[in-house]
Amino acid sequence: MKIVTLEEHYLDVAVARASAPAAQALSPHFAASYDSDSGLPYTPSAEVLRDLDEGRIADMDRHGISMQVLSSLSTQQLPADVAVDLVRATNDTLADAVRRHPTRFAAFAALPTSVPDAAAAELDRCVGELGCVGTMIMGRTEDEFLSAPRFDPILRTAAALRVPIYLHPAVPPRATSASNYEGLDPLVIARFQTSAWGWHQETAVHFLNLVLSGVFDRYPDLQVILGHWGEMVPFYLERLDEALPTRLTKLERTMADYVRQNVYLTPSGMFSQAQLRYCVDVLGTERIMYSVDYPFVGNEGAAAFLDEADLPETAKEDIAHGTAERLLKLPTA
Repeated sequence: MKIVTLEEHYLDVAVARASAPAAQALSPHFAASYDSDSGLPYTPSAEVLRDLDEGRIADMDRHGISMQVLSSLSTQQLPADVAVDLVRATNDTLADAVRRHPTRFAAFAALPTSVPDAAAAELDRCVGELGCVGTMIMGRTEDEFLSAPRFDPILRTAAALRVPIYLHPAVPPRATSASNYEGLDPLVIARFQTSAWGWHQETAVHFLNLVLSGVFDRYPDLQVILGHWGEMVPFYLERLDEALPTRLTKLERTMADYVRQNVYLTPSGMFSQAQLRYCVDVLGTERIMYSVDYPFVGNEGAAAFLDEADLPETAKEDIAHGTAERLLKLPTA
């Protein structure tokens, strides 16, 4: 079975260095908690993260991955004075990898969101000139959600280009971490505020803020991709509709309608048949695509998970590649 995965990361060294002070302030013990020598989950080496050629493709071949949609790790923490140039360079690097391996890679554009007008222009360049298939945005920028008015040029451009925004987790603001996650062992805090819980809660709140602020009423065709089985949101749809009826929100649709009409889900390597069944029950298979979260999660279980799913073969094919090909306009050969 052809498998296309959508949340597969690349580390740009210059971006990592320039964003390090902001990242350190948000999570002082993150680096120690995710050290590649720790033996803990989600700790690939920098060398694996930087590889865009033979090593990555060999791993894909070993485990049945046909294509990865590449993304550069967070540019949302870059200072505005360097963000535009650094992001342009990392997008050029991803585009070069796609040109070298056009049947194996596609790419999401990184954006210098600290400079919103430049970010909108970069998205336009990446889609129009480089062939990027959307953008991945990793959390807040300077503690603000994408629903803040300053970011409207980004939303407007994505809607006009008809490309999705993959809303990816990122470390919560310091105030959130201080109230929710402090008082524990530092390494536990670093994981509690990120991969164990905080990343996902933060992304759910980010998406729901987009809905409640009316973003999808302004841009009804804008599509958002949420990893990790929808970052908790599908599991609360009935509650959200009950607690936030349209007579209160003054929105044009119900909360569940926005999720069913403006959201696609991926598993991000959370290979849980129970979560797959629930999301199929709530959203149907036509809103589910596939992702591994490589190399933070290995490709080893990806093909087997789909093979073992209790779904019709046509649904498996759509999740594995068909829906992504349609949404992202990927080659089908």
